[in-house]
Amino acid sequence: MRREAPWPGALWALLFGNFAIGTGVMVVPGTLPELAASFSTSVAAVGQLITAGALVVCVGAPLLAGMAAGWDRRRLLALSLAWFAVGHLLAALMPTLGTLLPVRMATLVAPAIFTPQAAACVGLLVAPHRRASAVAFIFLGWSLASVLGLPMAAFLGGHLGWRAAFAVIAVFTALGSVWIWRTMPDGIRPPPLSREGWRKVLFHPVLMAVVAITLLQAAGQFVLFSYFGPLLVQQFQASPAQLSMIWLWLGLCGVVGNLLATRYMDKLGSGGMAMVAMALISLSLLVWPLGLAGGWAALTALLLPWGLGCFAANSSQQARLVALAPGLATASIALNSSAMYLGQAAGAATGGWLLARGPSSWMNWCGLACLVSAMLLSVHVARRRRSL
Repeated sequence: MRREAPWPGALWALLFGNFAIGTGVMVVPGTLPELAASFSTSVAAVGQLITAGALVVCVGAPLLAGMAAGWDRRRLLALSLAWFAVGHLLAALMPTLGTLLPVRMATLVAPAIFTPQAAACVGLLVAPHRRASAVAFIFLGWSLASVLGLPMAAFLGGHLGWRAAFAVIAVFTALGSVWIWRTMPDGIRPPPLSREGWRKVLFHPVLMAVVAITLLQAAGQFVLFSYFGPLLVQQFQASPAQLSMIWLWLGLCGVVGNLLATRYMDKLGSGGMAMVAMALISLSLLVWPLGLAGGWAALTALLLPWGLGCFAANSSQQARLVALAPGLATASIALNSSAMYLGQAAGAATGGWLLARGPSSWMNWCGLACLVSAMLLSVHVARRRRSL
């Protein structure tokens, strides 16, 4: 059997760019206790940084996809990472939550550009039969962000303060910008999508159903995921080191899950892989109360399936859209990114509302309801596709 060629250097740079972006996006959940203490406010109030930032990406991804359609991707992706780096440096200097909020929102314009555009240009860097695996490969960066970046941010936040965590993310992102500039070839320009192309995506029942699945599964995860840190401090009096280890464990599981998704995506199909990933997350949400009651060992065990599924679900959904309509990938992936962040915003807002009012025990059940809905819709999409 002929051995596949190694991934091009540009894909490794895109993977690292997703690592930097993912770490920056998740730094707020990782440093929520320190942010709340620094600004003398509640965890639920600081949690709205997640909601506001996610809304920026949700609105920005499709708008910016159209505005940046003619840009050379080498320049677009490198500049978006540079913007992200500067934004984190400025954020580290903000004296109040009121001043941090607009800076954070402006900074998260970068993920609205980088994540969907990186996935959309993969098809121009590899052979058609490797597109699904290549998309899953660059999304390993998000898994690495959870296994390395998020625990690092939580550790730095707990010992040196949240400002140090933001500054380190700025350095990583600047390095990613340089790497993209040096390895991405010139002239990578996915064909711009016309108004008619956008209309095709928006009125394509299968594509939009896949986007809705992403929204539901992201909302289901972030009801609880956004407030992991404070909940574990409340339940177990967790130290910064213990929180870092929990984030590390979840991230390790995420890396393994995404590696498995990359390996078996072509065999199971992106839709089948997405179903497996969502089922694993649902299992963790179902047994969440047992984990809290059973101590650290039980909590570690219940996070295993969640970690295996969390990033595999995202990469599977992206690959699913590319496989369904490669020519519409620029728009469909932008909309999918919007859905992912809108789901995060809705989940974080719902979790914050529950946390502020006391019934935090409902968080996992709200999340589970969203995941089950996403799985039912995914079954419908599979049946609809077979009938086309």
